[in-house]
Amino acid sequence: MSLRGKTLFITGGSRGIGLAIAERAARDGANVAIAAKTETPHPKLEGTVFSAAARIEQAGGQALACVCDLRFEEQIQSAVAACVQRFGGIDILINNASAISLTPTLQTDAKRYDLMHQINARGTFLASKACIPALSQAANPHILNLSPPLSLKPEFFAPHVAYSVAKFNMSLYALGMAEELRPQGIAVNCLWPATVIATSALNHLPGGESLALHSRRPEIVADAAYEIITSPSREHTGQFHIDEVILRERGVRDFERYSVTPGVVLAPDLFM
Repeated sequence: MSLRGKTLFITGGSRGIGLAIAERAARDGANVAIAAKTETPHPKLEGTVFSAAARIEQAGGQALACVCDLRFEEQIQSAVAACVQRFGGIDILINNASAISLTPTLQTDAKRYDLMHQINARGTFLASKACIPALSQAANPHILNLSPPLSLKPEFFAPHVAYSVAKFNMSLYALGMAEELRPQGIAVNCLWPATVIATSALNHLPGGESLALHSRRPEIVADAAYEIITSPSREHTGQFHIDEVILRERGVRDFERYSVTPGVVLAPDLFM
């Protein structure tokens, strides 16, 4: 199944994994709406909604740049409405936007706590809610959350409990919405990387530059996402996928091409 002519709405897709998914879809000739708040260049992180749109069109797709802060419901609704007006509907929602702070409880201030829960949890819920009416009209509709498989292992929470709860909330929404939306044929799944992924944000985490040498490129997550969102939505829902696992299931054997530094031992991602 191809994504040609399909419309994707991607949150936080101005860089990193979200942009990689957008470019992969664009190579099929998809329409992609990028909903992100980076309107002007960030001093430390490359990419804006407009540069992302340019790369999507260079890859062969049609793009719509939506300046959107997921903390504000009206901005989400406006971005979704603009996407539907431009492309006639929405086939796929990628809940990719995320805020991160890998800090223990005493070092997590209220502002950072609120941001993680407003973007990761609340933003995912509101973006899904806004897209469901359009998705219900699509032929093979999918929601894909970039969040980890559900787990109650204490070691996944203890080092950064606020961030972990915010990310696992995204997975809980997928669990519930998959069943809620099953009668409408809307698939809701999750995807998480087996290894650390080299994004620009990684370099701004403690030890990130060194960790990046032992990571994979965002394209592995994009290829895994492609396999999920081109699956029949009525047959493939409520699943918690790991990028490498689903790619192996679909016949991929060469994973060295995804490595930033071929031959090195790869660092497992959080929650792995």
